[in-house]
Amino acid sequence: MAVYTHVSAEAANAFLEKYDVGQLTALKGIAEGVENSNYLVETDKGQFILTLYESRVDPQDLPYYHALLAHLHNAGCKVPRFIEDRNGNWLQDLAGRKCCLIEFLQGVSVSTPTPTQTFAVGQALATMHMALREFDQFRSNPLGIAGWRNLFDQCESAATESIENGLSNRIAGEIDYLERHWPVELPASAIHADLFPDNVLMLGDRVTGLIDFYFACTDAFAFDLAITHSAWCFSAAEGEYSANLGQALLAGYESKRPISDTERTALPILARGASLRFLLTRLFDWINTPADALVTRKDPLVYLKRLDFYGRNGSEIWTADQAA
Repeated sequence: MAVYTHVSAEAANAFLEKYDVGQLTALKGIAEGVENSNYLVETDKGQFILTLYESRVDPQDLPYYHALLAHLHNAGCKVPRFIEDRNGNWLQDLAGRKCCLIEFLQGVSVSTPTPTQTFAVGQALATMHMALREFDQFRSNPLGIAGWRNLFDQCESAATESIENGLSNRIAGEIDYLERHWPVELPASAIHADLFPDNVLMLGDRVTGLIDFYFACTDAFAFDLAITHSAWCFSAAEGEYSANLGQALLAGYESKRPISDTERTALPILARGASLRFLLTRLFDWINTPADALVTRKDPLVYLKRLDFYGRNGSEIWTADQAA
């Protein structure tokens, strides 16, 4: 989440008049995240999230996200619903952007997860994947392997000039390697593709919500697991890998959906791909985020370190034998 487009209290008040959600009592921009503009909306009837879709989100994709969340909600997964206005409309216009009012779910995002919490996240991810086996809508992954070279071309010169000497060559070599070795024909359907701790809500050790599905797309379940592994299993401060967290995530996942031998063999490559994907998008955002945007830029070199880690460590980290 982030704020690029500013919404006044007066504009928000007029917007809410379309809904039966009460009178506005507070409006607060949310700085976390990088994708859309988000506000916490409080009324005398409850709390909601107001999301305005920025340039990276194609409005034509919004019905896909709506259908995906409806499918998951109906399957019993803990995801937020789009709120409809009095005329049954869930998609609106505000401040020159397409927008939605979204259900607020209770819970907080943890910054230093425990193995027990990470186990629960693995369970929630696998439960979501099981539910999505029956979801038949398709959206290609614009930030999958087919899109990495084009994304790199947009920030290649700045990678070395602005971030770190030699980074451009390092990224170019990794793209070459992954294009030659990328696994195909793995079990796939819709995936979250961005299940970082700030997109998971928890109360204690219990997952109460999975949010921010705006990178969701059709891709391999194992790639989603690799993304989640890269997001949850490294310390926030030093960026060091935690075997306890890694094993807990995999144990939680396999308690709901066993990983096939083919998927497990593919995970080392998929994890390198996950690291490269976030290295590239963080690099792009680092260079292109407007100076006046209420958004916390994320260091791309965090994911260079994870890329190096996954490159050094092969199949040995992809078992849950020692999880607590």
